[in-house]
Amino acid sequence: MAYSKALPVVAMLLVVLPMVAMADLDGNLTAFYERLCAEVDCGKGTCVGNMSYPLNYKCECQSGWKQALYDDDDDDDENKFLPCVIPNCTLNYGTCQPAPPPVPQKEAPHNSSFFDRNHHNKTCYWMYCGEGQCTKNGTYRHTCTCNPGFTNLLNISYYPCYSTCTLGSDCDAIIKVANSTSAGTGNGTTTGENPASTILPAKFQWMIILLVSMLMALK
Repeated sequence: MAYSKALPVVAMLLVVLPMVAMADLDGNLTAFYERLCAEVDCGKGTCVGNMSYPLNYKCECQSGWKQALYDDDDDDDENKFLPCVIPNCTLNYGTCQPAPPPVPQKEAPHNSSFFDRNHHNKTCYWMYCGEGQCTKNGTYRHTCTCNPGFTNLLNISYYPCYSTCTLGSDCDAIIKVANSTSAGTGNGTTTGENPASTILPAKFQWMIILLVSMLMALK
């Protein structure tokens, strides 16, 4: 008799518990992406979190901007973790300053431990500072210290260092618009919490109530 009375409760648990678990996971992933993007400098771009991307995020560039060392015609997401700090205009390399190095041949890092366990030179291997020296100053962040005669684009410390003659006349409009909008520094901190390792308190309480109800019905 007790068994037959418990069947409806068991059936309800089988339906509700997976729904609760999935809601918890979705909520924690959203919080995880928010914390992650708070640690990322995307420059003139927007941080988008997704587990399918290298490092679990990518930077989607605003119109007029592109990613350092990144080919805009390539649809591959492998290098889209790079910040959008290169203006999509004429850049006079050669006489004004050396051209950027070729795209890195190493496989893109797929988790933040790559940055944590390597010294700053390996981290900065992926970043372009122009005529400046890259220094790591966070898990995902860096600064570019410019050589004499060069300045950070937009006067933002993690943008590449250019000379005035490097920037073509068609860069003026892009830079003017950029100076009138937010720099997108991405200030914030992260708890380093695994998004799938915690359960939201309210939903956890409902799971307890359902389990207790099932045990009482079995008596």
